[in-house]
Parts: sequence; C-alpha cells; structure tokens
Amino acid sequence: MSSQRPHSLAPRATVAAGLSAALLVLLAPRQESPDPTSPDAVPAALATEIEAMGPTLDAIVDEALRSSATYHRLARLVEAAPHRLSGSPGAAAAVEWARLEMEAIGFDEVRLEPCLVPRWVRGDIEHLSYSAPSHLAGRPLDILALGGSIPTPVGGIEGEVVRVTTISEMADRKDELKGKIVLLDRPFDATERNNFAAYGRAVGARTQGAINAAKAGALAVVVRSMASVIDDQPHTGAMRYDPRVPKIPACAVSTRGAEELAAALERGPVRLNLELNCENHEPVRSYNVVGDYYGRELPDEIVVVGGHLDGWDVGQGAHDDGAGCAHTLEPVRIFEELGIRPRRTVRCVMFMNEENGLEGARAYAATHAGEMDQHVMALESDSGGYTPRGFTCNANDPALAILRKVALHFADETADKVDGGGAGADISQMAPYGVPLVGFRPDDERYFSYHHTHGDTLDRVHPREINMGAGVISALTWAIAELSEPLPRNL
Repeated sequence: MSSQRPHSLAPRATVAAGLSAALLVLLAPRQESPDPTSPDAVPAALATEIEAMGPTLDAIVDEALRSSATYHRLARLVEAAPHRLSGSPGAAAAVEWARLEMEAIGFDEVRLEPCLVPRWVRGDIEHLSYSAPSHLAGRPLDILALGGSIPTPVGGIEGEVVRVTTISEMADRKDELKGKIVLLDRPFDATERNNFAAYGRAVGARTQGAINAAKAGALAVVVRSMASVIDDQPHTGAMRYDPRVPKIPACAVSTRGAEELAAALERGPVRLNLELNCENHEPVRSYNVVGDYYGRELPDEIVVVGGHLDGWDVGQGAHDDGAGCAHTLEPVRIFEELGIRPRRTVRCVMFMNEENGLEGARAYAATHAGEMDQHVMALESDSGGYTPRGFTCNANDPALAILRKVALHFADETADKVDGGGAGADISQMAPYGVPLVGFRPDDERYFSYHHTHGDTLDRVHPREINMGAGVISALTWAIAELSEPLPRNL
C-alpha cells in the first residue's frame, strides 16, 4: 500500500483553512454595485465641465431673484387673460400676450402654430340644492360644472341620491343607481406623502364618473372635488364621455358639501335638484406660441422649455398654469440680460389646450416630428409657482446621473432632488421619440387647495417662490443647452 494520502482526503489543517476562508467570504461586507444614476457616475470630463458652469448657474439664479421678472410677467398675464379656457376669447388674448412677451424679450423667431381645440362654455346657471328632507329643502351646495359636461334640461334634474366612493362600487351597485343622482364621494387621500400621487389616484372619479354612472342608468353625477382640504371651494376640471354610453350632466361639489351630503344620507333619504346651462360648441382654431432662441454653435439641436397657456374659466389660473408660462420665458430673458447664448437652441413653447384635450401637445409633436431626433430635452413647468424642490424625469440612467450632477448646484435653493416620474402632459407626446423629459417640481402642499378653483389667483403666488423656481429652471436649461455632448436619449 502506498504511504501517500489519497488526493480526496486533504489534511485537516487544509480543510480548516478552506472553511475559514469560505467563512470570511460569507462574513465580509458586501460590495454594493455603484449607483449608475449617482452624480458620481458622470464621466470625469463631463463632471469637470458641469463644475465649471457653477458661476454661470449661480448668476442665472441670482438674476431671476434680483429682477422679479417672473412674478411681474405672471401679473401681466392674469390681467390680460384671467379666464383662458381653450377656444374662448380669453385664450385668444393669452396667445397674443405670449407673442408680444416673446418679441419684447428678444427671441430670434416667434411664431403661432395652429391647433384645433374644443370649445366648452360654462354658462351662468350652476345650481345644486336639496329637495328633501324637508328641513333642508332649498339649501344650496357649492358646485362647479365639470368641463365638457352637457347641460340639464331647463328647470333642472331632480332625483334621489345614492352615494358611492369608487368607480368599481358603481358597477357593483348598478341596480341601485338607475334613475338616481350619484354622489361619487372619492376622498383625496391626505395621508399620501406626495400630493400629486394622491391626485393621480383620485382624479379618475372626475374623468370617468359620468361614463360609469350613465352605464348604470343614473340621471347625473356629482363628484367630490379633487381637493386636499375640507372647504367650500368646488374644483372644476375635465371629464369624459363615451360615445357608446348616454351623456349625463356632471358637476363637482365642494369637499365640505360632499361631507354634508354624506352625513345627511346617514340620517335618511336625500333628494337633490341640479341645474346647469353649460354648452359644448364646435372646435375652433387656436395656437401654440413658439419662440426660438438660436444656439451659437448647434442651432439645430433643441432644448424645449414649456408650460400650458390655457387655464380654467374660474379664478385666474395663476398657479395652473400661469406660473408655468411665466417660468417658461425666463431662461431667454436671463440669457439676454447676462449677455450669454447657449451652444444649442432654446425653444419656449406655450402649449394650448392641456386642460381639456392636449390638442396643442399633439399638434406640436406632429408638426415637429421630423426634428424630434434633434430634441435634446423637453422640460415642462405645470405644478405651480411654489418653492422649488427639484425635478422629475423619465431619463435613462446616464442622463439621470447628468441631471443630478447639475442639480447639485441648486442645494441652496432646496431644488437639488431629481427623481423618476411624470414630467408633464404636454411634453409627454415627445416620449415615443426618445426625448428625455423633465418636470419642474415645486413644493406641493398648497397646490391642491386652489387647483381649478376660483381661488387660483395672483395673491396666492409668492414673488420670491415663483422667481426662485424660474431661476433653477433657467439654470438647468442653460446647463443642458451648453454641454459639449447632448443628454443621452431614451432608446
């Protein structure tokens, strides 16, 4: 027999050493994969280039705050066109206001690009009141007709009320809804950390409520306002019809009114009378207002900054989206004031018909389809004029890392956060072309207190907040328009 140990039988010391090594591997701290969206992931040369922009980015923000031009621009807009729903005389006045503002600032080219938009007129009768119980008879509730609603017959509609809290509940209880007025009492979830997310989950009640109530044979639908507070301000907004389903009138009741109705229904049957004399008319011609500020080296490459020019026919649309329109024009004004011109063209677009159709957004995408591969980025401001908190975007990892690197310069303005998420309804039409989309995100705690209401007025806008927002938007626009390489596209 050989005195050599078989190869399969290692010495105990060797086995122990192997086990110890394996144990060390298991116990060692895991090496985390580097975050590809971190500012540290930006290539060194590009990072150096962005760092070198720091003084210019600071000067841009300083100029926005020093001049207060954004706030004064918003004041001119709401004076010229406080009610500017698509197809209205106010919308036409807003188009002319935007054209004149762009020309005064010094854009190289300003043009009106046509689009066909819906025309809905609210009318002067919006009345909802109790018919029963008797002790409440005649008591009115605060309402606004929803945009696009048909009118009631003259004298109104009277019916018993059935309360539901979700669209799906309508289907489950459809036998109870026939011949009734439906109260769709879907609360805005104030426990959500993000108010825009809460709004997104609630807004289907407004847009789809009439369709689903009509499927069950209801006479009308009364929707709880999309509001983050309990008050007497009803919130209007767009609703939809399905051509395969009968159309029924639709309105929004204030949150306090919805609470009152729910409490009354707990005590017994309730009947309401609803009267609206709103009207739908044939679509009319309107315009996106487009201004180009040509790039000094790469004029065919385009960075879009936009907001929507239309607004609802109540209040002044100061936050929605007057603030976005005022933000949109500030980059070029600042560049002119500072005597700087970016490498690429900056294009400012005032979109028409975001609120009830997106026809302006579709028209822009169709008109410029042939140059979409030259759109380096599109940024929209449509979340109000409050204190800036940062941006959201649909960018891929390399582009997101670049945006985050630039946004580090906005830490003092509390606007250095860049997250994934929605970027804006108007610029969404560019997503299929791979254009990186960015949305301005200000503080949202008060936005849905005034959104689509009589209360969305200039006095609810703080000059410093809207000016600071314009500063960070302008600085980000400069950085992306000035970089030696375009922002990576979404493939």
